[in-house]
Amino acid sequence: MSISRSFRSLAIVAALAVFLSSCQSLGSDGLVASNAPADISGPAASSIAGDMVSRLAEHVGPGTGTIALKQDGSPFGQALEVALKGWGYAVVTDQTTDSGTTILPLAYVVEPFEGQILARLSTSGVELGRAFEVTTTGASPASPLSVMHRG
Repeated sequence: MSISRSFRSLAIVAALAVFLSSCQSLGSDGLVASNAPADISGPAASSIAGDMVSRLAEHVGPGTGTIALKQDGSPFGQALEVALKGWGYAVVTDQTTDSGTTILPLAYVVEPFEGQILARLSTSGVELGRAFEVTTTGASPASPLSVMHRG
């Protein structure tokens, strides 16, 4: 591995760490407001959402409970909802649920950074972050998965 590639990998990991720990406005459930660029392509949004939901399932269990998705109406938000349902999660966006239902609030942030896309999923118990390279057919992971467990 060349020194410039090593330095770039280190820079991406550092950016992810800052991205995961950045202060943003928090909702009443302690999660950031969901935000993703409107110009992300459908294939890239689907690829990123699919990868991130598969990783989320590793940490919270596949299809457990109902996801309360804080959506912004972006292509990524729509792709994330589809991916969550594909993994067996029930998804609510602004509806109320039965009092006996286990609710898992979920928010996301997707940001362009130095020619890549940084994606983060946040729940009250875990935050997942990863950088992606966007291609003409979708997106592929460009960094290891960053995982932060809360309390």
